Parts: sequence; C-alpha cells; structure tokens
Amino acid sequence: MANGNNDDKSGKDEKKEQQQEEIKEMGQITLDHKIHLLTVIGEIEGHECLPSNSKTTKYEHVLPQLAAIEDSNDIEGVLVLLNTVGGDVEAGLAISEMLASLSKPTVSLVLGGSHSIGVPIAVSTDYSFIVETGTMVIHPVRMSGTVIGAPQTYDYFKQMQDRILGFIASHCDANRDRLEELMLDTGMLTKDLGTILVGKQAVDEGIINEVGGIKDALKKVYELIKAK
Repeated sequence: MANGNNDDKSGKDEKKEQQQEEIKEMGQITLDHKIHLLTVIGEIEGHECLPSNSKTTKYEHVLPQLAAIEDSNDIEGVLVLLNTVGGDVEAGLAISEMLASLSKPTVSLVLGGSHSIGVPIAVSTDYSFIVETGTMVIHPVRMSGTVIGAPQTYDYFKQMQDRILGFIASHCDANRDRLEELMLDTGMLTKDLGTILVGKQAVDEGIINEVGGIKDALKKVYELIKAK
C-alpha cells in the first residue's frame, strides 16, 4: 500500500515538473480538463532570431504544437492567451491559419494587448474575448531592413496588407472597408497611422466577440466542446 502511494506521489511530481518545463520553454500547458493553453506573448518571432533578452513567441515552437493538438485524442479544446506587440507578419499569419484550421474548439482571450499581427491571431479562434483594459492596435505593415524604393516594393506592401485585412474580415464580424479605415487613420497615433481599440471598442467594431476574462473564456471552451 505504501509503495502505491509513493508511486502516485512520484507520478504527480513528475507531471508537475513536466508542466513547469512546458511553461518555461514554450509558454504552453495542457490543463486538467483536456484543454491546451497556448500563450502568445511579447514579440512574434519569425525567420530571424530576436535578442535573448526579449520576450518572444517562436512560430517554430507553436506550429508543431498545433499540429500535435490536432492529432491528439487527449486534447479536446484550445485556449489562446494573447499579450503581444505583434511581430513577423508571415509567422503571425501562419499561426493564425493553423489555429483557424483546427477541428478542436478554440477560444482566444486578449489580455494586455494584441497589436498588429496579433489581431489576426486573436480572431482566428472560434470565439474571442478581450478584457476591459485590453488593447488592439491596427496599423499598416512596416518593413525592417533595407527597402528598395521601387513600384514592386509598394505593390508587395499592398499585397501583404490585403492578406491581413482579408484574413481578419473573414474571421470576425468587422467590415473589410472599416478595417482598412482604422488601419490608415491619421488622427490617433502621433507621427503614425492606425487605431487603438480598448476593450469594448474592439467588440463594438465587430473584431472581438465579447468583453470577458479567464472564467468566461474557459466556460466558452467547455460549451463549445460539449456542443461538438
């Protein structure tokens, strides 16, 4: 009997250590009720490595994990927590497309903020929440590094912005023309284009479904799992 108790304790300790390692390495963990928790924090890292002192979400970690979630019989739903300043456009769109194509119920919750390419990720789930003080920044695509001043460069920028706007509009209730208007607004950001939406404003624009917190988001995941 004593050996059985020791084995149970050892198993629990091992599971706890594994969960702590998952959080430390990838910001992900599987909750007790077969819900996988995915965090998108800091800057979304693409093909180039960001400084080691930066908080990042690495797409080469997230994409395989999402594929594993889709293939798993043990995971029934996904909860995505977002507090990101944006980052690499291609990486952000890749994560968004993967989340949108999952057969498992998915819910997102915007906490501190979900800016720039974080907007497509926030709307890629089946249902989305934002806390009252959460922010979303919608602005045009910016390019780092050398930019060649040629018509082809500007066409590429326009094509990339169209991809982002098209994805957002197809995964929420916001109108595409209205999204472009918000993206190109000149009256809010000093020396920049774009719009900041706080909490309920994102809901009123049709980008996010509802204002709520973690209990609301978890409850919605359970509802979607039960409905499925």
